[in-house]
Amino acid sequence: MTVTQRRGRKIMMSSGELDAFLTTQRTCRVATVSADGAPHVSALWFLWDGSALWLYSVVRSKRWTQLTRDPRVAIVVDTGEEYESLRGVELSGAVEFVGEAPRTGELCAELDAVETLFARKNFGLDSMPHDGRHAWVRLRPEKVVSWDFRKLVDG
Repeated sequence: MTVTQRRGRKIMMSSGELDAFLTTQRTCRVATVSADGAPHVSALWFLWDGSALWLYSVVRSKRWTQLTRDPRVAIVVDTGEEYESLRGVELSGAVEFVGEAPRTGELCAELDAVETLFARKNFGLDSMPHDGRHAWVRLRPEKVVSWDFRKLVDG
């Protein structure tokens, strides 16, 4: 994962700030590439595990179809209302599909911790409710760009 930023170094998040931010946020916007090359953006809950961003997507969605054809994505997680409170991260790269699709709960050691954390964060449960409609994709970002405009105010 590349976390170098040529521009905006003053507002760039440190590794610790980046982890804290991505761990506490819930919703991201996922940009995929349509067959004709047009971008498609959709909102989705996610999980950050410290090195990868996990998405639990409906397998009959436009997003899933596009990812199976072209795994490249750009994902934005951001927050803030006023200019001086804007914070966010853009992560980009190619996703990998993990586990069966659709996910029915078949044993998959790679998903044990991810599903437990995701279920707790988003559903308040200790185990993942598999509905046979969703499946997992993982982004190990090739590029990360971050911003925290509060740093401009704080000095």
